[in-house]
Amino acid sequence: MKIRLVNNGLFTPIDDIHALQKPPIEGFYWIDADVDDLSVLQPLFTLHELAVEDCLSEEEQRPKIEIHDGHYFIVINSIRFDDEEIFLRALNIFLGRHYIITVTKQKINELRSLKPILLEEQVDRPDRFLYHLVDIVVDNYFQVGDRIEARIESLEEDILVHTKKSHLNEIIGLRSEILWLKKVLGPQKEVIATLNKKDLKLIDDQLQKYFSDIYENAVKIAETFETYRDLMANLREAYQSSLANRANEIMRVFTALTTIFMPLTFITGIYGMNFDYIPGLHTAGGSYILIGIMLFLAGGMLYYFRKKDWL
Repeated sequence: MKIRLVNNGLFTPIDDIHALQKPPIEGFYWIDADVDDLSVLQPLFTLHELAVEDCLSEEEQRPKIEIHDGHYFIVINSIRFDDEEIFLRALNIFLGRHYIITVTKQKINELRSLKPILLEEQVDRPDRFLYHLVDIVVDNYFQVGDRIEARIESLEEDILVHTKKSHLNEIIGLRSEILWLKKVLGPQKEVIATLNKKDLKLIDDQLQKYFSDIYENAVKIAETFETYRDLMANLREAYQSSLANRANEIMRVFTALTTIFMPLTFITGIYGMNFDYIPGLHTAGGSYILIGIMLFLAGGMLYYFRKKDWL
């Protein structure tokens, strides 16, 4: 657990945890904690037991905001896209009048990238800290969206150039993750809408208006991933169409080969019959003449098929 006094974006480490019960003269306290630290923080800040239970739960928590006496409990999801797989990590936030507590089970990159912004904006209130944190989390969805779009375009190009069976697994996997992520975006959008519209005493009225920009971005993200879902459906159709075209091409080749060998089989069938007299059977060099005729027929049919664009 790391405890810092934040004043005008400057950090001052705090060692005495009991000093957190009283508001500082200037600034606010930021406690960056793990779930194990909640046993100490809960009685210190009178955190609601249900909110603490949600933090400790192994089940995936939906984004939400809960209003409790003296503090708010907010859950939002940070997003990552590593090794072609989407990861969501819950960011639990307790917002009080003179403190903000961030509780995570894994490392959240947004918390590290937030520090220079706090210094640049000279943040001295916990609600402004919350605003910049939510803003960074939502902006990262755009970056992940760009990478997903690039992956869809690359996959589409690969399918059109050379279709593989592995492409279907990639399409199904990516589409499933997009659908799963789309379900999460709805509740998260509602949380931001609440921060934007609802009368919240712990958030300054002037600052609350800025959450409207974040809400607009959240709406754009939801619409973007809706588009990605449609693109994945189109990509699957393209895959199936490509397979069908490839099968048709193979059938065209086999049909052409079968057609070419039909007259050759007819000729060899006649000369394989048990008759005493067959034209050219006892002629010197007759076999070479017959093979030449067969090659001429095969070559002529192949030329005709290509001229008709059947091959």
